[in-house]
Amino acid sequence: MRKIVDYYLSVASPWTFLGSERFISMVRRTDAVVNVSPLDFSRLLAASGGLPYQQRSAQRASYRQVDLARWRDRLGIPLKLEPKFYPVDREPGSRMVVAAACALGQLAALELSHAVLRAIWQEDSDIANWPTLVAVAREAGFDGKALADAAQGPGMAQAWQRNTDRAIEAGVFGAPTWVVEGERFWGQDRLDFLEEKLSEE
Repeated sequence: MRKIVDYYLSVASPWTFLGSERFISMVRRTDAVVNVSPLDFSRLLAASGGLPYQQRSAQRASYRQVDLARWRDRLGIPLKLEPKFYPVDREPGSRMVVAAACALGQLAALELSHAVLRAIWQEDSDIANWPTLVAVAREAGFDGKALADAAQGPGMAQAWQRNTDRAIEAGVFGAPTWVVEGERFWGQDRLDFLEEKLSEE
């Protein structure tokens, strides 16, 4: 029986980016059913006692950069440690991914979410800018204008917030987090555990 995995992500998270391609490959290998759920990450942090990056102590912020560099090098994934447009408003990019899920299905949303993450962390693009998002979606093989129009239409902001409601109810406190049968897997370094869960009979 195919397992269902709820994928809670921040479209601006470097950790989500580092795990994104590996998760996409895992979905294909395991034939899992995925629900792609971009989050209002600021609201999630407020609900779970976390702090945004720019409000963390100097010690935590500096260690984050060290650890990102380690993982970037270990995984061989190009990643800019100080991208031009970060921190960034996540809402436009999140709504694009929600629109893709609604119009094209979850696998399309999964691919688009990776393209949006790559735009920040490899390409120095501003995902708070709608024309930029149109171009990002087009380069990923989608009708960017149609998705942007849908993303700015009625219901998309509410759908984004419903994702966040579900995440809070599921005990999510960071991104990326995957939930399978009520079990949480937080962080790109937990993907091995996630695959074991998805591969269970």
